[in-house]
Amino acid sequence: MQGGSAPADARDPHAYSGGYTIRPDRLRLADEHSFGSLLMDRFEAVRSDGNTSVAYDLQAWYGGTYDRAVLKAEGEYDDGRFEEASTELLWSHAVAAFWNTQLGVRHDGGEGPDRTWLAFGVQGLAPYWFEIDATGYIGEGGRTALNLEAEYELLLTQKWILQPRIEADFYGKDDRELGIGSGLSGIVAGIRLRYEIRREFAPYLGIEWAGTFGDTKDLARAAGEDTSETRLVAGLRFWF
Repeated sequence: MQGGSAPADARDPHAYSGGYTIRPDRLRLADEHSFGSLLMDRFEAVRSDGNTSVAYDLQAWYGGTYDRAVLKAEGEYDDGRFEEASTELLWSHAVAAFWNTQLGVRHDGGEGPDRTWLAFGVQGLAPYWFEIDATGYIGEGGRTALNLEAEYELLLTQKWILQPRIEADFYGKDDRELGIGSGLSGIVAGIRLRYEIRREFAPYLGIEWAGTFGDTKDLARAAGEDTSETRLVAGLRFWF
């Protein structure tokens, strides 16, 4: 073994070649990066009772594997104005392999007064590949609400996909300015058949039924509105 002191320009035996250290150039794995995505799950023309409107339902997110910011937006545009529009900004945290908890705010606009809510819920993939989204809301004046959504994708072929979907809304108290009663307010159930030209771009056709219940149904009937309707839909699903 050579004795004596090392030369002044000698490389540190514990460092990388070229004088680099382990921290600035260490390997960064996928869960340390931030990614983003936008899914337009429904962008469609809705035909019912001789009227055609436009509906949308999108979700965008940006962040890492465990924590990310999530934007959800859905609504309906008819006769030059938004009949209803709901936007949520959430913080999403992974708690299991297929499940995220979500916490944030929701703002509702459109016809009638606006409403703002604190939102909290879970979103994920249940056994047998059911996609579940359950969110509770707390609003001003002691208002509370619950939204439940479930959908399933049945692959008929590698290109043709059948998607059943159901959504239900519950409210803790009446909101007569918006024509909403306490309890089960409404259910929307439908089925869509899409053709994936590419995985990221797919036109579809479908049919759905929407109905009101309980006090909401009574308020709609008193206002001379339909309490249920069947709709034909045609639209695009895309993501990037």
